[in-house]
Amino acid sequence: MPRSLFWSLTGSGGAEHAIVADGPGFTAHGTQLAVDPVGYTCRYRLTAGADGGTTSLEVEVEGAGWQRRVRLDRSAGGWRVTTGEEGDLDAALRAAGHPPAGLPGTDDPGRLDDALDVDLSRSPLFNTLPIRRLGLVGAASSTAHRITVAWVLVPSLAVVAAEQVYTALAPDRVGFASDTFQAQLTLDDHGFVTHYPGVAARADGN
Repeated sequence: MPRSLFWSLTGSGGAEHAIVADGPGFTAHGTQLAVDPVGYTCRYRLTAGADGGTTSLEVEVEGAGWQRRVRLDRSAGGWRVTTGEEGDLDAALRAAGHPPAGLPGTDDPGRLDDALDVDLSRSPLFNTLPIRRLGLVGAASSTAHRITVAWVLVPSLAVVAAEQVYTALAPDRVGFASDTFQAQLTLDDHGFVTHYPGVAARADGN
């Protein structure tokens, strides 16, 4: 049966709801709501293969007077990234006192070649992808695993190659680091985040 997961996004004044189905692979669709840096609704659909690596991700973000879309597809030949845009996100950001977002997507998909996972910014669901693929669910203390992910920034939907480090600390805790940022993630028995300090906390009682 699919699982319903709900988080309060403590770092961006919003919430996220995801419906997740496990099988030979992993599929999920969800909605993220936030008010920072501007009010937006983000909807996504995610598919991962039996090897744990992401095969596709579709994301659509909408705010007052603008909408953006990005799709990522991974095959043996690498990543294909397609985008769409309507309205003017940069105008909305400037009106709220923030710098412009730039264009969605990437001008060089080849930079993503080493990525097996995707990461949607501010979403605690996407940490589960490398945690499961690396076998960290229920693991005791282990060495650090350094990976490259295709990081989709919200609300701009720019896609960048980002280096991340995951380390099993205890059966229910994993260390996460990216650049200068570090956090200890608390997990349930299935590898889904229950507490991400400063970012998200599960609010569904599971």
